[in-house]
Amino acid sequence: MSHTIRLEIGAPAHGGHCIARYDGRAVFVRHALPGEVVEAVVTEGGDDARFWRADAVEILEPSTDRVEPAWPLAGPGGVGGAELSHVALPAQRAWKLAVLREAFERFARQEFPGTVKAAPGDDETGGLGYRTRVTATADVQGRAAMYVFRSQRLLALNAMPLAVPEVEAALLGTRYPADARIGVAQGSDGGVRVTVDGRPWRAGKVDQRPNAARSVHERVTLDGEDFDFKVDADGFWQVHRAAPGVLAGEVLARVGDARRVADLYAGAGLFTLPLAATGREVVSVETDRGASRAAKRNLHGHANASIVHGDARRALESGIGQQDAVVLDPPRSGAGKRTIDALAGTRTERIVYVACDPVALARDTSLLAEHGYRLVDAQAFDLFPMTHHVETVATFTLS
Repeated sequence: MSHTIRLEIGAPAHGGHCIARYDGRAVFVRHALPGEVVEAVVTEGGDDARFWRADAVEILEPSTDRVEPAWPLAGPGGVGGAELSHVALPAQRAWKLAVLREAFERFARQEFPGTVKAAPGDDETGGLGYRTRVTATADVQGRAAMYVFRSQRLLALNAMPLAVPEVEAALLGTRYPADARIGVAQGSDGGVRVTVDGRPWRAGKVDQRPNAARSVHERVTLDGEDFDFKVDADGFWQVHRAAPGVLAGEVLARVGDARRVADLYAGAGLFTLPLAATGREVVSVETDRGASRAAKRNLHGHANASIVHGDARRALESGIGQQDAVVLDPPRSGAGKRTIDALAGTRTERIVYVACDPVALARDTSLLAEHGYRLVDAQAFDLFPMTHHVETVATFTLS
């Protein structure tokens, strides 16, 4: 189905679109702004569909928050990954706050108590050039490409304005085997690593040397103290150049004077290392083998830190010892009922929850409330400018 309809655009919704109505049917519209009147192409949905999806292709009455798109290739009919690049930065943050508030009102049945803060440096750069990690797929001609939103069609990239310049140059500066998964990562020392299907890449081909570099160095500075990490080039690490420091600082402040802390979904130890460095007893739990291995390497020399490779829920159910606080940084889907039930069974007094999905956090907030955990504070951070994603750190205490 593909035809054009005129729409009056309503409120933003989770996922990077706004809601409109057409003949009584909800339409999820991308590339629009609340209050606009647009011509939109219906991209999904038929006569019997409960809702449609559409792209705004002509703006008849523009919002004052509309700007020239920072990445035209991510516009209507283009790649996913920068669905808010037509929105002024302050309005992007207002959009994300509106989504957080709606999610909490709907799923947690309470108000979201925080705001959405900018990451350091983003206002100066216009919300561009912040990603130290990018992924792409090679098209049939070997060019770095991304998929058109909600499709299997690849579009070759001619720019990657969200990436730091060195990562953009490395991504676009060579050809790759068709259909290969491409990863580019830059460490804090400026070193750039390219992987192709998980293998190191050097000078336009797979680096088969036994000592081929497979990791990057990351340094996080908190209150004047440096913490050094070695992270797999294709492993998980926060993509925004400022995100590790922002989130680690927020977590440490919220943990407070807790002496025994469990760090669940701990990754390579972003929170575990600074927690352990203060003399706390820390248990790190991570299901990804590579990340857990990196955490062991990064925590070498800290006898007060225990690294557990395993599932967070199962670790909770089998017992992780009495904890004064738990740091929870689950995947986008959230912790979920069974993990929340297991966590509540520990009767830990304080939970610090790091969330990358507003709806998942709101749902888990409701589940925690059922076990007597009260949301005492939350703060969101705009660590993914030009996209609908937002990171939130929340503190819960046992009533």
